[in-house]
Amino acid sequence: MQKQCLIVDDEAGVCQMVEKVLTSAGLEAVALTRSSEAPDLLNEGKFEMAFLDLHMASPDGIELARQMRCSRRNRTTPIILISDDQRPSAMSVGFEAGASFFLYKPIDKERLLKLIRATQGAMEYGRRRTRRVALQSKVRLKFGVEVLEAETVDLSLCGILVKAGRTLPLGSPVHVSLDLSPQLKPVVGVGSVVRVFGGNQMGIQLDRLTIAESEKLQEFLLP
Repeated sequence: MQKQCLIVDDEAGVCQMVEKVLTSAGLEAVALTRSSEAPDLLNEGKFEMAFLDLHMASPDGIELARQMRCSRRNRTTPIILISDDQRPSAMSVGFEAGASFFLYKPIDKERLLKLIRATQGAMEYGRRRTRRVALQSKVRLKFGVEVLEAETVDLSLCGILVKAGRTLPLGSPVHVSLDLSPQLKPVVGVGSVVRVFGGNQMGIQLDRLTIAESEKLQEFLLP
């Protein structure tokens, strides 16, 4: 299913331009020239990004941005405020309301495309970092002089869920040695216990991995 983006601007020409550039980037656009129609759409659907005109009839871009940041579906959606008001005070109010970027009129198509690509890249990186992969593999946790033999339940680029004979206190620093496969050397690094489940499972955040170890984990998770 094609990813949808929302455009809300009372100038039809602006909507058409942004929609054309989004389409060229492989995204589908839903364009509105009446901002009063936007709240229902935002409540019903999830959008990849939203382009909101700062100055419109109520609700304006600021109001819509605040609604999005309080919503369930679009709380983390990147918001690009479109404006011809370059005063620092306007920018401050926009960022406070939850805007991710500002795009000034008259809109430059090349700048708009770069902004769309940068936003897509940031979102994909965020999804990859938090994507969890189910995996049963051996992991050794060293806590002081003690070594716990454990097994992974799942893992992501920034953490692992493990099952062990016992759990460690929250906040405990641990040295991690993770066996990904017989063909690869273990991924080693330092982490900390951030969650404890049911007496035998722990969530461990990987705080410090070298670039080489991080790349090894990334190549395994994201072939």
